[in-house]
Amino acid sequence: MTGASGNVGRQVVEQLVAAGEPVRALSRDPARTEWPDGVETVAGDLVGGVPTEAFNGVRALHLFPAPEGVDAVVAAAVAAGVVHVTVLSSLSASWETDSPLQRRHTVVERAVEGSGLGWTHLRPGMFMTNTLAWAPAVRAGEPVRAPFGDSVAAPVHEADIAAVAVAALLDPARHAGAVHELSGPEALSQRDRVRVLGEVLGREVRFEEQSRAEARADLLRNPWMNEQLADSLLAMQERTVGVRDGLVLPAVDEVLDRPGRSFAEWVADHREAFTGPV
Repeated sequence: MTGASGNVGRQVVEQLVAAGEPVRALSRDPARTEWPDGVETVAGDLVGGVPTEAFNGVRALHLFPAPEGVDAVVAAAVAAGVVHVTVLSSLSASWETDSPLQRRHTVVERAVEGSGLGWTHLRPGMFMTNTLAWAPAVRAGEPVRAPFGDSVAAPVHEADIAAVAVAALLDPARHAGAVHELSGPEALSQRDRVRVLGEVLGREVRFEEQSRAEARADLLRNPWMNEQLADSLLAMQERTVGVRDGLVLPAVDEVLDRPGRSFAEWVADHREAFTGPV
């Protein structure tokens, strides 16, 4: 498990453990995370370097999308005899138009495809966990500020992304060569998500639309962000203003044989993030 302490990775670890599977989790600082019983941890970084012994005895790998170190990681997996890889990619990899966000994920996909390993690509759209960026404002009773209030997406619960990954890891023959494009069960605008937040929390949550320039400045405050990626994300939001058709995709339902979790369920699952101390 790479990216094991992330929003999706953590869920993959927990779901594999619940299924009775042995798990080895890679994390920059394993001591900072409380792991489920039975999880073996290894300190390492996809960019800085993964210890060679991390792949000993591993039959399947869940790969976080870090293009900077992917060639070395894939080579180590091949040398260790790994059989199948699930790639946490992005729906942007399905776009016909080129973008920095797309290139970041297609580099990882192509490295895995060219390795000779079995593979399954997971291409989720917007994560419901992106909404956690609004939590400080909601806790403080301030309005949620975001650009393009009528921009629409079908955000997907991280537990559903993980469940599809687990399905592929446990049944690689069924999912070999599959590209699973993942969404949640409903198309929601930014304003819709704020409304649902308020409904689940039982109090008013206000929305205030940002200008593009303000939103860009906020994005660039994140250390992992650059100007090209910020512009790509904002352009994607602008393109989906008022667009609802075609956003809800069937893969979660088809792979898991159940509907995907709703955004209201996600808010209930993360209620403490929006109601805790300021």
